[in-house]
Amino acid sequence: MAAEVVTTPPQVAFYFAMISYVIASVLHLSSLAQVPAWVKHAARWAVVIAFIAHGVDIGWRGVEQVHPATSVREALGFLSWVLVGAYLVLSRRKGLSVLGAFVAPVALVVLATARLSPSGDAVTGLSSLGRLHIASATVGVAVFCLATVVSVIYLMQERNLKSKNFDGVLFRSSASLETLDRLSARLVSIGFPIFTISMMLGGVWVAQREQGFGRIEYPIAGVTWLAFAALMLGRSLRGLQGRRAALLTLLGFGAAMLVLALYFLRRSVGV
Repeated sequence: MAAEVVTTPPQVAFYFAMISYVIASVLHLSSLAQVPAWVKHAARWAVVIAFIAHGVDIGWRGVEQVHPATSVREALGFLSWVLVGAYLVLSRRKGLSVLGAFVAPVALVVLATARLSPSGDAVTGLSSLGRLHIASATVGVAVFCLATVVSVIYLMQERNLKSKNFDGVLFRSSASLETLDRLSARLVSIGFPIFTISMMLGGVWVAQREQGFGRIEYPIAGVTWLAFAALMLGRSLRGLQGRRAALLTLLGFGAAMLVLALYFLRRSVGV
């Protein structure tokens, strides 16, 4: 019989983080238009406050023995926090604050899903190796997520240029195509070795548990790894860049999201 996952009710820090993410989302989306400079500054500070409150929430849950690697729900909450932290680092560069219009709503939805969904069953046989696998996979996917956001903005920018829509909000607010392409490549180069380590740890962990590799999540995770491996090789050996690189990034991240969705459904509602 499956053990029930250890959990704790949402605390004040969670609700404070949610409210801050809502405010940040509204302000960032508003800042895509021509608004006073204080709106953009307020949007960034709202994300900073949300990030701090979110971190306090994760820390408090850790005190209650509910760690980020305890379940898929906790991993999702940690993923959104890492995503926001990475965004805050990148947004200090000129032309990258536009990422907040994508990151803040995503963090809001993912955190709400992580904290308000059914607790479901615990991960059986969760050893230290399993925790390392889950933690490294979460960080790797969070970095891939940010690379995907950059790639989406790249594709939207490229479409604006081809249609000569020079008055579009992204065209006025975002960095150049070259900068976006380089940034996406850099993020993938950071996330790929982390995700590779998580795949290796996961393979050893599954072998130790003697449960076999028959689950559909495993080959889909392999598709994620192959997509980003092909992207890395294509960039280094063939000079792959631009639209094709962006689309391959979206493919890899889409596969990663499918894996997370399957794990989430399996643990939360037992499908």
